[in-house]
Amino acid sequence: MRHLRALCAIADAGSLHKAARQLGMSQPSLTTQLRRIENSLGAELFSRGRTGCRPTPLGRSLLSRARPLVADMAALVTETRAAAARAAGPGLRVGSTASRALPGWLRRLRQRLPGTEVGLRVDVSAHGLLRMVAAGQLDVAFVHEVEGCPLRVPEGLVERVLVAREPQFVSMARDHPAAARPVVDLTDLADDHWMVDPTVDGEWDGLRRVLHAAGIDPPLLHGDYHTAASLIVLGEAVAPCQPTSGPRDDMAVRPLRGDPLAVRLLLYARPGAPLDVLYAELAAAYREAALRATPYREWLRSQGTAAGLSVGPCLTAV
Repeated sequence: MRHLRALCAIADAGSLHKAARQLGMSQPSLTTQLRRIENSLGAELFSRGRTGCRPTPLGRSLLSRARPLVADMAALVTETRAAAARAAGPGLRVGSTASRALPGWLRRLRQRLPGTEVGLRVDVSAHGLLRMVAAGQLDVAFVHEVEGCPLRVPEGLVERVLVAREPQFVSMARDHPAAARPVVDLTDLADDHWMVDPTVDGEWDGLRRVLHAAGIDPPLLHGDYHTAASLIVLGEAVAPCQPTSGPRDDMAVRPLRGDPLAVRLLLYARPGAPLDVLYAELAAAYREAALRATPYREWLRSQGTAAGLSVGPCLTAV
């Protein structure tokens, strides 16, 4: 079944790179898996070219029989997990991409829903979390959507928009020349190494688009943001970051002029989840995190309500 899911993902994505990201694995691992499948069958299932992967006639025949099997297995797993969850008693399974609002949200949910066990899964992939909600593995997911890189949302999920456009700031060493200014131009960072996590859905594509629009082509480093932090404080790199990032003595967080980098913050839930409660408590937790971060608080003050910032029912520029 794992092989069949991989074949369907490759066909749907049209490329090994995109399919690997959807499946939460590396492209070399997926390439190796496809090669093993084809070797075992003795024939190619996909033709590879500069434009991506396309099923061969044999591949199309196999996919026509594989898709119903994959769908039936997904439905069986979803129904079984739902039955197990009902038998286990009241619980709330929360998924989230990284967010400074997450601790406050969990605290508020446990206070608002006493007697309900609140579980948590944090993942860099918004697409992975949404698939888990659709499959019944999670009840709700709080995710971000990089501007210009829309998420592929499974059918049947209920959506609430928490923040229509959250600006992304940039983190740099405290002694970086640009850190002396309250607002930074992208061109001021043209000679810096930029670090980005390519496993975060849309992150690399969104940053590349913005840098290209600014007419700069800085050297890039790929890695997770925990590694990035250690390089940033040494002055070896700069990186995009959430505006709610907390203060550090060895790192500066600054807004970018014109706010070229942005995301939407979205809440998705399965039908029947207590969405109003989930949304209200998340909005309150986000407000706390936003106003606690000095650069973001000052940015909100400078923008006022004219910026069109739509953040829940309770976040306003103060």
